[in-house]
Amino acid sequence: MSAPAMLSNRAPRSPWKVRYFLDTEFTDFKACQLISIAVMSEDGREFYGECSDFDRPLCSDFVRDTVLPQLGNFPGRSMPFSQLREELQAWLLAVPLKPKPILCYDFEGDLGLTHRLLGGPMPRGWKTENVAQKLDVARLAEYVAAHGGMHHALHDARANAYAFR
Repeated sequence: MSAPAMLSNRAPRSPWKVRYFLDTEFTDFKACQLISIAVMSEDGREFYGECSDFDRPLCSDFVRDTVLPQLGNFPGRSMPFSQLREELQAWLLAVPLKPKPILCYDFEGDLGLTHRLLGGPMPRGWKTENVAQKLDVARLAEYVAAHGGMHHALHDARANAYAFR
């Protein structure tokens, strides 16, 4: 079953809120610049973008070996930081505030990079939640085994949406 098909059978778990799963890739833990960002909702909506103007020399060896080779697989989704900011802001603002949107993350750094990209906090009406302890490790492994793509923001966001319990 394809990744979108695995996720499309899902509906929001609550009539009062919809979870949106966030993941980012970045240059290094010390000199942290955004490389890519993805948001995957429980109901199948998704956002993905790659930053075309990050400083490649800041990338760790791991990022050079694992993350960078996975970039460029979604035509038209690589753009300068300023355009990525505008597109993510527009996407987030287009999400209905009822049911209440909740941005879920499993790493505080992802939320920090998102705030930096947005130039401030999430738009009004959005809540955030750390779901690291609510991800089923077996389901994460099942998703990665079926679809690969580990350490790619969109694949990791999809995997987290699939593994959330």
